[in-house]
Amino acid sequence: MTSAPWPRRIAIGLFVATVGQLLVGTFVPGLPQFSGKGFGARLVAYPLLMLLVPALWMLHRRVRRTSAPLPWAGFTLIMAPFLIDVTGNTVDLYDTVVWWDDANHFVNWFLLCAGIGLLLLRANISPPWVIGLLVTGIGALLAIGWELGEWYTFIRHGTELDTAYQDTLGDEALGTLGAGLAGLLVARLSRRSEPDG
Repeated sequence: MTSAPWPRRIAIGLFVATVGQLLVGTFVPGLPQFSGKGFGARLVAYPLLMLLVPALWMLHRRVRRTSAPLPWAGFTLIMAPFLIDVTGNTVDLYDTVVWWDDANHFVNWFLLCAGIGLLLLRANISPPWVIGLLVTGIGALLAIGWELGEWYTFIRHGTELDTAYQDTLGDEALGTLGAGLAGLLVARLSRRSEPDG
């Protein structure tokens, strides 16, 4: 049996670390940093979302009957934001570091969209600006969807309702900026991989 490539090992480690913290946040009583943060919903949603893209990719590979290697680097980048988010809650950064939530939305959307972009590079989309715009647009849609999920799971009946509007707009803007930066990076990578002439 050959050893797993390092991006695959990292992806598995990210998944295990995320689920472990989700279990603690959901089932260990008396930890205030998890109170009112929807960890029961996260325990269901995060593992499913982390496994969704690899599962769809493997299904696509099986249907196409190809043995092309799995893009573990892309999967790892897509999974990383879930671990970062859960770890931020575990060590109580959201409630103790003023800028953490904002930085989190920017950086996590950059990582998520860079991973999506690595997967899209395999589709040979051209010209390069199209893939950059596509990555940015996907990121903006995901930022909106994320904020809707946050509102439904813990804001609408929680203590953050008074500041939710301003926070939501800021989070969507920062997520979109992170996606835009990832789109620029992926467009640049796409340009480099184009044949000359």
